[in-house]
Amino acid sequence: MAKQKTKMRFFTIADYLEEEKWLEQEHKNGWKLVKMTIPCFFVFEECPPENAVYKLEYKDENAAEDYLQMYQDYGWDYLGSCWGWNYFRKIVVEGEDENDKEIFSDTESKITMINHILKTRMWILLVIFCVIIILNIRHSMFRKFGFVSIVGLIYLILFILYLYLLIHSGLKLRKIKKDLLKKE
Repeated sequence: MAKQKTKMRFFTIADYLEEEKWLEQEHKNGWKLVKMTIPCFFVFEECPPENAVYKLEYKDENAAEDYLQMYQDYGWDYLGSCWGWNYFRKIVVEGEDENDKEIFSDTESKITMINHILKTRMWILLVIFCVIIILNIRHSMFRKFGFVSIVGLIYLILFILYLYLLIHSGLKLRKIKKDLLKKE
């Protein structure tokens, strides 16, 4: 059995390009991805160092067999799904066209994926943020005599963290989308 290691690394929903690059670097260092586990654990297996392309596609549903077969026909290995992301890998063949290293054939498909992320993940996160965290901060922050409660502080920390993640992810997805449109 090949040697394995598990790494913990956090990526926001907008950091999928960085995640792809990180996985490619791990593969180049002799560690191929074999499994992802929620929330942010990556299991690698030792392999010969080689150039590989990793691509993530956000689908937010289980991958159908015919869908996976289509990728396999183009030389992509399906590695699994995690948090709505499907992970694919392809070993780079010298002389291969740059388009063969992409799972999306055009810019429109990439923008469609970003719009899907915004609709299915970002808006839901925003609603959760507004309903749960903001209401609870207001309710638990101050007691009868104006003392700040421990629970209120926890909600305040969550509020700041959640707000940062929403702004970071929203702006980054917007920038990726803008850059894609410029390339057209």
